[in-house]
Amino acid sequence: MTRYAIDGTTINDAVSGGGLLVVAQWEAKEGEADKVASILARFLPEAQREPGAKLFLIGRSKDNPAQFLFYELFRDEAAFKAHQDSAHFKAHVAGEALPLLAKRERAQYTLL
Repeated sequence: MTRYAIDGTTINDAVSGGGLLVVAQWEAKEGEADKVASILARFLPEAQREPGAKLFLIGRSKDNPAQFLFYELFRDEAAFKAHQDSAHFKAHVAGEALPLLAKRERAQYTLL
């Protein structure tokens, strides 16, 4: 998971013009963290290719490998909805990963 900004854009370019920032935290159920990481490794490149995604990062905690952090910047609310409606979101996240989670939290922000 080495790509940060989409299509080689700098982070500065990605955040210019604002957007909808979504931050999510997941915690995998006992014994499921590596499966979740594998699912996310397949999901991430597809999410990064979405036309409305300006920045898409997923990290795994160094202290607790069952915890994952998502930092997603979308062009707007419609781009976020398109993300949630995408085939790869439905297959990888909703279909595969969510049943393996003990906890899932999300919050939305507007960039300053």
